[in-house]
Amino acid sequence: MSKQQENVNEKIRALQVRVIGSDGSQLGILPIKQALEIAREEGLDLVEVAPNAEPPVCKVMDYGKYKYQQSKRSQEAKKKQTVIQVKEVKLRPKTDEHDVQVKLSYIRRFLAQKDKAKVTVLFRGREIAYIDRGRMVLDRILQELQDEVVVELPPKMEGRNLVMILAPKG
Repeated sequence: MSKQQENVNEKIRALQVRVIGSDGSQLGILPIKQALEIAREEGLDLVEVAPNAEPPVCKVMDYGKYKYQQSKRSQEAKKKQTVIQVKEVKLRPKTDEHDVQVKLSYIRRFLAQKDKAKVTVLFRGREIAYIDRGRMVLDRILQELQDEVVVELPPKMEGRNLVMILAPKG
């Protein structure tokens, strides 16, 4: 064995950890070698639980079972979590009456699914001169849906687009 490896082994022998048994009882502060022996005798693993503590805290446990329980907990947390999506509806300033009604039905469907609706009025080329028409389209949509929605983002220009975000009430 090299001198360097002997130094490392000596440091490992000297290192002490606070050990918690598999039943949750405190076994005290032990050298790491002794803690590993205890874990090996029980057929379990020695897992470092609090590395920043002084001395570090290790627990005798089945590491595979521990990881499995952690993944199950995270899956349970994900099940209870609700994901809200933002669905987008695009219009133009010259969109016809019937087409606006179709887009309104899409927005109502999104809101019924508890999703947010992003209503975008696209301006192409010289249409950018008619921003007031785009605002009128958004105002009409808002007037139609006033009982069903909360305006999360009022109409605002983003580049060549006029954007408004609606969220379901309650």
